[in-house]
Amino acid sequence: MKSIFGIVLLAGGTVFSSQAQKINALKVPAAVSAAFKKLHPAAKVKWEMEQANYEAGFNLNGKETSEVYTPNGTLQETETEIKSTELPAAVLAKLKGMTVAEAAKIRKADGTIHYEAEVKGKDFLFDVNGNRVKN
Repeated sequence: MKSIFGIVLLAGGTVFSSQAQKINALKVPAAVSAAFKKLHPAAKVKWEMEQANYEAGFNLNGKETSEVYTPNGTLQETETEIKSTELPAAVLAKLKGMTVAEAAKIRKADGTIHYEAEVKGKDFLFDVNGNRVKN
């Protein structure tokens, strides 16, 4: 019984450690803060660590938005919440019969666009043509 509890505890700890962790704005590098403020001077932001990068969570035009920056302040991607009905037809076709809990449009720094759909607690990533993209 103790070994099962230990395995469950270890698995739970692994999942927890892979999630983003909230950090105080004072711990965000100046280059990251400056890059964000240049794009969104009036935004109220909440910061999280995402692996070695910094994620800014904020509202933009009434939509939940997040941006990921490298430690030197380079914007990596912008993720904006969208209604599931706003997913491209090709993506909706792949999700036919499934209930999408949340959806987002992700714009990478190079201009590439992906769409994220949460189904039964799992995130699925697609390109604009409805092809699955590895997370």
